[in-house]
Amino acid sequence: MCARALSSVAAPIVLLSLAGCGATASSASPERPGARVEGRGDAEPGGHDHASGHDHASGHDHASGMHHRFDDPEAWAREFDAPERDAWQEPDRVIEALALPPSATVADLGAGTGYFSVRLARAVPEGRVIALDLEPSMVRYLNERAAREGLPNLTARASGRADAGLEEAVDLVLVVDTYHHIDERPSYFARLREHLRPGARLAIVDFRLDSERGPPRAFKLAPEVVERELEEAGYRRVASHDFLPDQYFLVFEVAPTPHGTNPSP
Repeated sequence: MCARALSSVAAPIVLLSLAGCGATASSASPERPGARVEGRGDAEPGGHDHASGHDHASGHDHASGMHHRFDDPEAWAREFDAPERDAWQEPDRVIEALALPPSATVADLGAGTGYFSVRLARAVPEGRVIALDLEPSMVRYLNERAAREGLPNLTARASGRADAGLEEAVDLVLVVDTYHHIDERPSYFARLREHLRPGARLAIVDFRLDSERGPPRAFKLAPEVVERELEEAGYRRVASHDFLPDQYFLVFEVAPTPHGTNPSP
């Protein structure tokens, strides 16, 4: 179901994604296979080194988090970019739903090894893709991958834990399998608003509570929690898609103030 079709935009776009998420909840990880979780011995396929609140059923504990180290991107690429992931992540369909103009500027936050970044770079041949990740090794790997695959419009740079590290004004933020990793989500996304152009959208793709993929249920967030937190951050939901088998896909924009202006972060 799509509550409202996503319109094409000719200005820059930000994609926040988690490159690898793919194991089932019964596998070795909450989200990236093999990754170590503080206080746990399991791994998380696709998770980035963001933090996620523990009280995910209610979404109240924004401060506590679950952090990972991913120091071997060549090994992680075999997990994150495995062809079998395409069947349930449907990256081409996700990108198609975003209706990106060829000249769009896209930032992929939590880009990992570039699962979405390289596809986006090919989707916006006249634009550019900025891939952001906390791990220096991932940044290095993705810059090398862009050169190797002939994608001059793809550049990787380091992000921060409390801030996306954006410098550009953008038209769209897409958070794929990453939202539940971020600390203090309402304040994080409130700060992000200063980089959004008028009419910009924020799209969240993350695992449903009943999905066998992704993190254990205790670390998942219901879509109602996402909507509540983003309303707190100054957004309103404007659309949704239900074509992904394991994930919800929600679209938000900055909520206008009563006087018709966007709220300050």
